[in-house]
Formats: sequence, structure tokens, C-alpha cells
Amino acid sequence: MSADLSDLLPPGFPAMSIRDANLLMTGAPDSPLAVEDVEIRGIVTKTWKNAPKTLGDMFALSEPWGTHDYIVLDDDRVTFAAHRKAAQKMAAQFILDGVKPGDRVAIVARNLPEWSAVFWGAVLAGAIVTPLNAWWTGAELEYGITDSGSKVVICDGERFVRIEPQLANCPKVEKVYVCRAPGPIANPKVTMLESVLGEPNDWAALPLGAIPGVRLDADGDVAIFYTSGTTGKPKGAIITHRNIISNIVNALSAQARSFLRRGEMPPMPDPALPRKATLLSVPFFHATGCFAVMIPAVAAGSKLVLQRKWDTDQALGLIEREKINTAGGVPTIAWQIVEHPRFDEFDLSSLEIVSYGGAPSAPELVRRLKERFPKMQPGQGWGMTETSATATSNFGEDYIRKPSSCGVPAITGEAKIVSLEGQEMPIGEVGELWYKGPIVVRGYWGKPEATAETFVDGWVKTGDLARIDDEGFIYIVDRAKDMLIRGGENIYCVEVENAIYDHPAVMDAAVVGRPHKMLGEEPIAIVHLKPDHNASEAEIRAHVGTKIAAFKVPVQVIFMPDNLPRNANGKIMKKELKAQFTEAA
Repeated sequence: MSADLSDLLPPGFPAMSIRDANLLMTGAPDSPLAVEDVEIRGIVTKTWKNAPKTLGDMFALSEPWGTHDYIVLDDDRVTFAAHRKAAQKMAAQFILDGVKPGDRVAIVARNLPEWSAVFWGAVLAGAIVTPLNAWWTGAELEYGITDSGSKVVICDGERFVRIEPQLANCPKVEKVYVCRAPGPIANPKVTMLESVLGEPNDWAALPLGAIPGVRLDADGDVAIFYTSGTTGKPKGAIITHRNIISNIVNALSAQARSFLRRGEMPPMPDPALPRKATLLSVPFFHATGCFAVMIPAVAAGSKLVLQRKWDTDQALGLIEREKINTAGGVPTIAWQIVEHPRFDEFDLSSLEIVSYGGAPSAPELVRRLKERFPKMQPGQGWGMTETSATATSNFGEDYIRKPSSCGVPAITGEAKIVSLEGQEMPIGEVGELWYKGPIVVRGYWGKPEATAETFVDGWVKTGDLARIDDEGFIYIVDRAKDMLIRGGENIYCVEVENAIYDHPAVMDAAVVGRPHKMLGEEPIAIVHLKPDHNASEAEIRAHVGTKIAAFKVPVQVIFMPDNLPRNANGKIMKKELKAQFTEAA
């Protein structure tokens, strides 16, 4: 089904097998990517031997970057030194407030410089940071605050409006800090965050306090991140220091592997070079935004450029002005960049990497990215909150070879395909994807039954249907619970969506099941077209019919004028689409 992109590959690729690349990276005991087996909660786990042990060690790595910009948002421009002062000031304040190691500190805010300062302050104080979805309603936020038992809540003014009516139902909350409020707040539990830190552009004038002497442990709890909650109430995944740091080193090893695969040695970090810059289009309260972007940026001295909300026009201007090297999020964002009618008006030559996940992407997107940015390395990955963000990576030439795959596990990770009966499946067969490694969280907060059901001997049962090819590349076929059965035939929605995405006019697509009296259910597609592109329902159906079996072709194609609705994790909200378009049936 996938389009042929072999003409985009350099001659002789691959120069080295994945196995040999992994052995070369991990062979020397003093290598930054050396591995060792460690027993974690009774389970022997392959880990990164020479990685930093805790987020406290990661925070310390930011010290050399003091004068460089760390976070840019509109008129706010915060250097690493200023951020360091604000985080340490916040840590001291939390301890003064009576926050003890293990206490939960909730953050409820959109992407702001304050978000990062509060996160790191809570980490340094030994708290368990609990970011909550800033898109949640007041009732949903009340659930997150009470389920986690948070002692302190930090929110922006917009979120406080939602939270305030719920505070009476959150008896464990002792203090609330509010930033960027439109005016004074008459609530005895509330303190304005600015009274502690000042405005972000003033943080440079803060005194440099001492880092609290709180002992942090590699396998100690450091965060609770809530799942998307596609079925039932969201569950709080308990994240450890090792989970997050392993995820970061996984990403570094995937990039190093890409160099070795093409016959080049990975470049060594050079502090004299200009710092890298990322345009962040995912929220900090999402595992990707926090673990895969914000935390490594602090350690590596990279600049983060934020937007209040995704706006392609503004994004193009920011890429030019801030010399952005990395952008991405979900495939739709990449499409909006390359297909923008004003693309040629901006100098986007600094852009080196566009990576994405959370939704299927058409091979045509890779070709368009390479046309627009010949030196760019495209990439995508797969992961979930329970794997502390990215678990598999498909990067560079490997992604060009296999654009339908979400990649291979990291060196420290393992994947297997398991049948409904619990038997491991052979290569090429479809079953549930299970994953094991140091990024797998230790369980769900306060939910032992759900933990026992999802986590087995270090493996997480992902709920995704997938297959693995003979090179170890994983192909996500569908969510196990979202698979359609039409007249006894299985239809994997992702397979149908990939066929739809192959059409050059399609920007966004989702396939859901519509009830059918005789067949049980049948597939329908909801599609959003690219700007200045046209396609009819008959054309889309005919196109899909050339890619997959006739029984899988959507019986109806519904066109939406706007992008399909997504949750904070970038995943299309099929439940809403299904309710909207199948209710009548």
C-alpha cells in the first residue's frame, strides 16, 4: 500500500545493520550509551549504565548555558540562568509551604515559562509533580486533583476560573498559586505566583538560592501523568526519574543509530556551536512535551519557542526569526507547514528535523518534506503515557524505507506481539503489542487492579494491535478496542486511514464504525482536505479501493471544513466523531 520512496535514499543504504549499530554504540563500558542489567522492583531490566541518575542531575546540566535563551513566548524571553533562579526559588517556597518528599504538586496551566519553573521547583523539593490536562473541565480537574491527593495546585488565571468552584471538594489542597490572573483573587488559599517569582522577564534579577538538599532516587516517583482517558476515567501513570531519563537517552541512541546506518559517525556535542531551537506544538502536560522536549532542552541548552495555540502563519514567522531547528507534533502540523500558501515568503532553512506521532502519516508527506527541505531528517515514533513518551523510533533513511512503520524499540527496550490467549505471535502476525524496558512506568496511582491488568512482569500491555517484520520494525494496525468487524471480517482502521492519507488532497482522516443491521457495523471516513485541494467522495472511495480490499473501503466519506478534533496527546477523538456521525444510524 505504501508509496515507493526508494529514490530518496542515499546509494548503499544501509551501510550498517541495526544489530551492528547497536553493538557499536553500546560496546565500550565507558560509552555514553553503554547498557547494564539492573533489578528494578524485582524485575531484571536493561538500562543505560552511564546516564544521569535523577532529574536533579539533569537540572544541574543546565548551568553552563546560563546566558542562552531557554524559553521564548511572545514578549517573554527567559535565559537558562533566569530559569534556574526561578526554579530554585520555587523549590524553597514549596519547602516553606510544608511540601515534603512524596507530596503531590499539581500544575494546571497552558504552556508558559512559569510551567517549567514550577515543575523543576517541585522536582528539586522532592515532590511528585502532577500535571493535569489544561483542556479539562472543572469537574475533570477536580477529579485529577482529588485522585492524586495533591497538596498544592499551581494554575494560570484561565484555569483558576474552572478550578475555583471545585476547591471546596478538594480538602487535601492546602495552597493554590495563580499566575497571569486578570485581577486580585479573594480566596484565603490563593497566593499570586508573581508575589514569589515576579514576571518571567524579571527572573534574572532573582537571587540564586541553594538547591535543596533533598535526596532523589533513580527509581523513586517523580511525576504522575494522566492517561487520555479514552475509556472510563483517566488513570495516573506513576513516573520515576529513571523512566524519564531512559526515554531521553533512547532518543539520543535512535539519532546515533541513524548516522551509523548511513555510514557516518554520530557528531559529538560541541558547546561552542549555536544552541538548537525547537518550536513546541504539544503541551507540557503531555508526556511528549515534558519528557521528550522540555526536560532534554534544559539539559542540552536548547531553546524552546512556545505559542499560545498552534497557528501556522505565526509558526512560519517564528521558525524564521528564532532559527528553529526542530518542529513537529502530529502529521497535520507537518502538512500545514509544507502546504502553506505563504511558504516561500519565509526563510525556513534552519529547519533540520520534523518529527511526529499520535496519528498515521502518509508516505507522500515524507516526499513533500524532502522536496521542501532536502537536508531534513523526517521521523515518527510510537509511545504512550505508560511508556513515558516515545518507545519506538523511525528516523531518517529508515523512515524513508518504511514510512508506514513506527520504528524499532530502543536498545534497552523489547517488543513482542501477543495473541488474545496470551501466546507470543510469530513475525508478521497481528496481535496486541507488549513492550518492556526502563521507560515502562511502575503502575497507576491508587489503582492496583488496573495496574495488575496492564502491567505483567515488566511488560506493558499497550492495547494496540500491531505486527513486527523480520527486521524488527513495528507497524501499528489499530487500537484493539477500535477494530471494526464487518460481517465477520476484521477491518483495522489505521490500514484504511493510511490508504486515505495516500490521496494527495487529504490533510486529516479518521475511520469509525457505523452500526449496520445485517453486517454489525461498516466503516465510514471523516476527512479534512488540504487548502486549495479538492476531492469528491467518489474519488476518495475509488482511490482507497485501489489500495485495500473492497470490504474495507468506507461506505461513506464525510468532509469536514476544519481539522479533525484532537485531544491533548494529538490523537483524533474518534469517540466524538463516532457520536456525531453515527448517532442517526
